[in-house]
Amino acid sequence: MAGDETSLQFLTADLAPGDSRSTELTQGDLEVARIHSSEHPLFAAAYAGLWTEFGSPGEMEPRAVIEQRLAWYPAEALHDCWLRYEMVFVQQRGQRIAVRDHTVVATRRYGIAEAVVHLSHALVDPAWRRTGLAGWLRAWPLQTARETLAAAGLPVTAPITLVAEMEHPDPQAADRMIRLNAYEKAGFQKIDPSVVQYFQPDFRPPEIIDASGGPRPLPFSLIVRRVGRESEAVIRGAEVREIVECLYTIYGTSFREQEMTALRRSLDTYPAGDREIALVAPSR
Repeated sequence: MAGDETSLQFLTADLAPGDSRSTELTQGDLEVARIHSSEHPLFAAAYAGLWTEFGSPGEMEPRAVIEQRLAWYPAEALHDCWLRYEMVFVQQRGQRIAVRDHTVVATRRYGIAEAVVHLSHALVDPAWRRTGLAGWLRAWPLQTARETLAAAGLPVTAPITLVAEMEHPDPQAADRMIRLNAYEKAGFQKIDPSVVQYFQPDFRPPEIIDASGGPRPLPFSLIVRRVGRESEAVIRGAEVREIVECLYTIYGTSFREQEMTALRRSLDTYPAGDREIALVAPSR
């Protein structure tokens, strides 16, 4: 495969159960660009927008890392996984109104084909919030997932899981609660954090990590949408482990081994494969 895929479509069937109002969004004058290369004319603007929003809090990778990930297109094989990174840039009459990025991991590592999509960052300009656009930003990665499965030679009908890393609820953090409530209304669920303690890598520069005595993994919660299984109230331990292993496969391409060791060690604390873990409301 070479070149860009077809344009993203407004596929109603891909919307999350609580995002049905996104069908009311006026689509006619929206331009939706898919960025698969650092040479794309919109890449600099897309990265700058995300970096401005997420770089200062230490929640965004350096530009060199993002450029490396874009080079995975159409799919990079790594440890029985196929990875694809993509940015989506939405404009109206030449003005940016939203940017998002996500990474697909397509795999048959455990004998069953599946795709896990890491929803990394999403930025919607204030005037476009509560318009239904965010629902499409949550749905479009499903098209990328199916394309990645195809590029990997796996069935496009394989199960797909969308997963976002979110900070734990804090009533004093208004912006955080708004994000959590938005995903909750859309129909996403949270893997019970009292049972699964998930950690994100330390995003600080390596020299600062070393000077401070080593990496400090960050505690986050996992917000998931298991497409077609949104009504299920539990998830098995083995599935949780597979999801997290996919996330750590992505991070392992750009973080040093000493920063990944503690994260992989945390998997040993996860529940056994057949144990059922509750899926709870993200704002809880």
